[in-house]
Amino acid sequence: MISSHVPLLGFAAYSGTGKTTLLEALLPKLTQTGLRIGVLKHAHHDFDIDQPGKDSYRLRHAGASQMLIASRLRYAKITETPESEPEFEQLIAQFNQEELDLILVEGCKNIAFAKIELHREPTGKPWLYPNDAQIIAVAADTPCDAKLPQLDINDIDAIAAFVLNYVKGFHHPHRHEGKKEGASCDSFAHPNTLSVDEAKQRILSALQPLTDRETVDLKDAGKRILSDNVTSTMNVPAFRNSAMDGYAIAYDDLPSQRWQIVGQVLAGHAFSSAIQSGQAVKIMTGAPLPADVDTVIMREEAQEQDGYVSFPQAHITKGQNVRHPGEDLAIGQTVFTTGQPIHAPEQGMLASLGVNRVSVYRRLKVAIFSTGDEVFEPGEDVSDAGLYDANRYSLRGLLQHQNCEVLDMGILPDDPEIIRQALEEMSGNADLILTSGGVSVGDADYVKQVMQSLGHIELWKINMRPGRPLAFGAIHHTPIFGLPGNPVAAMVSFIQFVQPAIARMQGDNDWQPLSIMAMAEEDLRSKQGRTEFTRGIYQINEHGQLTVKTTGHQGSALLHSMSQANCLIEIGPHIDRIKSGESVTIIPLQGRI
Repeated sequence: MISSHVPLLGFAAYSGTGKTTLLEALLPKLTQTGLRIGVLKHAHHDFDIDQPGKDSYRLRHAGASQMLIASRLRYAKITETPESEPEFEQLIAQFNQEELDLILVEGCKNIAFAKIELHREPTGKPWLYPNDAQIIAVAADTPCDAKLPQLDINDIDAIAAFVLNYVKGFHHPHRHEGKKEGASCDSFAHPNTLSVDEAKQRILSALQPLTDRETVDLKDAGKRILSDNVTSTMNVPAFRNSAMDGYAIAYDDLPSQRWQIVGQVLAGHAFSSAIQSGQAVKIMTGAPLPADVDTVIMREEAQEQDGYVSFPQAHITKGQNVRHPGEDLAIGQTVFTTGQPIHAPEQGMLASLGVNRVSVYRRLKVAIFSTGDEVFEPGEDVSDAGLYDANRYSLRGLLQHQNCEVLDMGILPDDPEIIRQALEEMSGNADLILTSGGVSVGDADYVKQVMQSLGHIELWKINMRPGRPLAFGAIHHTPIFGLPGNPVAAMVSFIQFVQPAIARMQGDNDWQPLSIMAMAEEDLRSKQGRTEFTRGIYQINEHGQLTVKTTGHQGSALLHSMSQANCLIEIGPHIDRIKSGESVTIIPLQGRI
């Protein structure tokens, strides 16, 4: 829901229904009750509130991007937005909500917030409520089948009473969790489609981490997820030692000018002889510090001659360059917690504690298959209307990178019964099922049909490009993804939805996709209302700036461009154009594909 401190209510209707006339009659009835009301009106065309010749008009047209007009009775701020339409939440934020009890919105029917639909039969326009779950009532001149409160559009008193009851029952929106992607009032998004973030949240909320554990050798634990906390059984370091190569002395010997060198301490060896005042030992990094000394001066600051050492340029402080027992980790201290991915640093840390076996979650078993009579295995003879199965091999690589156990079921023909049998078998042997193709609206797209008959589908239309068709559901409690058939769309959908799903199922609760900002080297265009993922190439320019450009043509079947790319350029749903030189979000692919 849109964030607002006060009730927010829209009046949604097609042009010609009489929204402004109705609001003009409604406002006096509401304000008579003491309500302080703000109104947002959205226009689909250019408009001007200044009269030509007025000072504000002249100054704005002279180049002022923001113009504030003030008088004793009122003030108004005019802001030019030539690049892109402002987001809806940005417009709502312009109101001083501390001085309002209600905000009414005329228009913006494609934005997700509470609305009353206005409908007049003579306009010949279709009803909005069947495709918009945010419509809470209908005000019309004819009855309809809506299971919603129905009001007479000509009964202003009844509409006013409904609005007053809505205000009384208002719940503060901060109770709603999650942040929604921004959208403009002209967003083209169909109400039944989901944003990328909404789809991710629905998917993740439907999944549970694995609970099965196993113990593996530390050398084989790379990319696995810890299933238990790890605590230190020792102090790290275990003894006082030198942090660098140098000379160990007793600080209390200062202000001596030189020290007699009486021995050398190497890493892994101890110096057991007593050290007298005025004496020093040469010591190596990691070597234990003798009992009678407490300070180490680095070799580069020392001058050694005839068995003596001096430090004429050194600024010496007591205890410098000495590492103490438990300085990094103390006995009983938690080193790693459950859900920690094990990579090279973690393996090294565990080894330093003497750990040689660790408890991890078992590897995720993912069954994959492709569908289609037109799809052939590499190496086979292809029919005149056929193509090789690229998707399954791309998905295998992505799954292997995430350390999954892949159960490859090959290519299934366009036969609903064979697909049904395969899905039944996989649901009993795999933790997750992954397929590509068969989730569109074509006559031979059987995967979605079989999924519906065996289990259920949570969603299958995402407001993104590439990758709009996406099926997600479960068969006998086994989650299943039906990815698009186009190769690039399948990979982008995997990165956006399957990768975080696998991380969650593997027990990696803190997994977050990496995204950074880069400067666009060319103009980029999208369509407001959807998230665009463009294949891109990022690099560091001669000024040390991170820049990005596209790989060229962005057809969703052009797999070669995915090979050329080292990132995806993400253009959010509230943006329709990014100019060369402006910042844009990129998702690096190195290490992910």
